[in-house]
Amino acid sequence: MSRSAPASQGSVVLQTLAAGKLGVWPLVFTVLAAAAPLTVVGSGATTGWAVTAVTGIPVAYIAVAIALGLFAVGFVAMARRISHAGAFYTYVTRGLGRPFGVATAFMAVLAYNAMQIGLVGGFGYITAGFLDGHGITVPWWLIAGAGVVLVAVFGVSRIDLNGKVLATLLIAETVVALVLAIAQVTHPAGGTLTYTTLQPAGLLGDEAGTALAIAITGFVGIEGTAVFAEETKDPSRTVARATFIALAMICGLYAFCTWAISVATGPDQVVARATAEGPELTFNLAAPYVGAFIVTIGRLLLITSLFAAMLSFHNTAARYFYSLGREGILARWLGTTAPKSKAPRGGSLTQTGLAVIAVGCYAWFGWDPLTQMFFWLTVLGGFGVLLLMALTSTAVVAYFARLRTGDASGVTSSILTGVLAAVALGWISVQTVFDFNRLLGLAPDDPVARILPALYLAAAVAGLLWAGYLAARRPHVYRVIGDGAAAAIAPLTAVPHPAVPR
Repeated sequence: MSRSAPASQGSVVLQTLAAGKLGVWPLVFTVLAAAAPLTVVGSGATTGWAVTAVTGIPVAYIAVAIALGLFAVGFVAMARRISHAGAFYTYVTRGLGRPFGVATAFMAVLAYNAMQIGLVGGFGYITAGFLDGHGITVPWWLIAGAGVVLVAVFGVSRIDLNGKVLATLLIAETVVALVLAIAQVTHPAGGTLTYTTLQPAGLLGDEAGTALAIAITGFVGIEGTAVFAEETKDPSRTVARATFIALAMICGLYAFCTWAISVATGPDQVVARATAEGPELTFNLAAPYVGAFIVTIGRLLLITSLFAAMLSFHNTAARYFYSLGREGILARWLGTTAPKSKAPRGGSLTQTGLAVIAVGCYAWFGWDPLTQMFFWLTVLGGFGVLLLMALTSTAVVAYFARLRTGDASGVTSSILTGVLAAVALGWISVQTVFDFNRLLGLAPDDPVARILPALYLAAAVAGLLWAGYLAARRPHVYRVIGDGAAAAIAPLTAVPHPAVPR
């Protein structure tokens, strides 16, 4: 099939995702797995304390959840009206126009692939360390490669099968995280429960912006509900319910588990111990009370948590590739699906190929899989999703301000919350750029701290230029940007979507 030609009617069956496979709870489990709760509690929170010296990391998770709650109001309002695997890309297209939509798509591809590939590095390194502790020596890259292959198998399988696997892993890691937290809370430092780290005053310091930037990375993935909208039962309701349920659950889990850690260490010691012990802190605090077996299971589930997140972000990245291929923005074969499972085969295989290349490069050049792959790339991916949320909030405001249909329900609330979310997320984005070197653990003048966030500017510019090329040279493709499934069969004389600004 020519990349420049629209898909034929006969090929539509190869460009359709499996509809009606996910209900509310399977979708909740799918996106919560991307958040990787045990990984965030064990590694993200301790990193936050160590990097910022801000004791209020628990309340930072609550503050971020409130900001994302504002974002979610307009986000799910868009999802009720637009069911599209492109999510951010489609919403920005409908709100700000096709050029900004394509720019957003390029940024999303960079963000989600960086997130997934970074997790691959963490999975390989941490699993290799776990096995080494049990007398088995395996190179990290071999384990990472095996993880990529296993993810690839699930990536072209039925999405409901993915949901069951992710649900099992998520429930197991959540139970263990709660067991560890309960053990910590019931054995407070000094014998007295303290609530200092839950007080808003903990976010009044100079490093509050950095603390919020770290906290928001723990929520990356919950926005994925809209990405699976075409594969859900009753998308207009399922996406909304799943988004708010996932946000509430992850906020409660993060706030409780990180508060429990600060209770066990004492608020005045949590920064020092997090700096000294890192990801082992949560296990060390609970070990005397839960036994070695539970701690071992917890460390094992930290590995499965990384795998679950790898799979979830793989699925998200694959659907962005799929959306761009289906509409002809990129190669049409990216928009093909597996005949039986209806999984996005072209997008899934592309994402797998990128992960294999990344693992090979890191292994060949001897780059650090923990710092330079896991840490740097997940920070890069999280920052990208933050930018996408801020941009989408702006698009929500523009979309609903322009809306002139008979059904105007939720327009005012969507505009108001969209403005508040855009301001809050925009402020956190600016703080993140200023503190990027600290997030990466680099010196202020290190060029890496400037190059990595600048990649999103490059991606956005590339998207704008590509949109201009499509408008000039492939107008039949440009006209159906953001139209989703309809783009696969749109004739060359397609009329531009009336809701999309030029």
